[in-house]
Amino acid sequence: ELERLQLERLKRQLQSVYEKVPFYRNSFLKAGITPDDINSLDDIAKLPFTSKDDVRNNYPLGLLAVPLSQVVRVHASSGTTGKPVVAPYNRNDIDTWSNLMARSLAAGGVESYDVMQNSYGYGLFTGGLGFHYGAERLGATVIPASAGNTKRQLMLIEDLGTTVLACTPSYSLLMADTAQEMGIDLASTGLRLAMCGAEPWTNSMRTEIESRLGLTAIDFYGLTELIGPGVSCECPYQQGLHIWEDHFLAEIVDPQTGHRLPHGSQGELVLTTLTKESMPMIRFRTHDLVTLYPDVCQCGRTMARMSKVHGRTDDMLI
Repeated sequence: ELERLQLERLKRQLQSVYEKVPFYRNSFLKAGITPDDINSLDDIAKLPFTSKDDVRNNYPLGLLAVPLSQVVRVHASSGTTGKPVVAPYNRNDIDTWSNLMARSLAAGGVESYDVMQNSYGYGLFTGGLGFHYGAERLGATVIPASAGNTKRQLMLIEDLGTTVLACTPSYSLLMADTAQEMGIDLASTGLRLAMCGAEPWTNSMRTEIESRLGLTAIDFYGLTELIGPGVSCECPYQQGLHIWEDHFLAEIVDPQTGHRLPHGSQGELVLTTLTKESMPMIRFRTHDLVTLYPDVCQCGRTMARMSKVHGRTDDMLI
């Protein structure tokens, strides 16, 4: 059933970009492919990859697949190495993103009765508003603390009864350091979950976060090019990040040859958006090295899981 849905959405997405985005139409024609040639999920291997350079070379809105008048929000990456990656959203994209983030937070253990302190930065960065909209869609109480002003953050945790902390893993450890300096025992507060993403982090770092803050740390994964956070996330079993395969088609390829690899092999993660309307991504090379697991998780979810990111295929440094 999932594969039928994926193929239906993939074909619709390919037809849309072929008709509306000159970059994709030219890329497909150069490869001798049209959307009519894609009749199975395996046929996606016939399509060319899309790279971060392709996105940057079409800065700012050369990959837009809807009229600009339909765009209701624009996010962007930091652009520290040049032009930023610009991510436009129409109303349907914002709705999809909100639902995906609500689903991700719920999968991670957040409930509607929780108080979530959102300590991701608000602004062009997708983290702040992504977590904000998702938590509100779930029905949780949101404290839009944003990043920084750590002593005030700790005051809010104590005074407002924060139960879920949403922030980067490195910032959670900064909070722990500041709390120690102030004589605050975070393990004695109501904190029970940390939703951590936006940067790579190791399992040893997770152990430190969990022991110092007295909670369970859940890993989130996303990319500005795809939608932001909400592409995949862990459940409390912490045995890989559940990829929402009804919205993102995942492949693992050999970083050198680009050939597809079977599940269970470590390789580069390639993702195709199936429902994003404003700026769809077809076979986007993430440069992240991961392993995909197709078996059913202990939590009962049946969509594929990805490992934590093992490394990068480019020279990107965080």
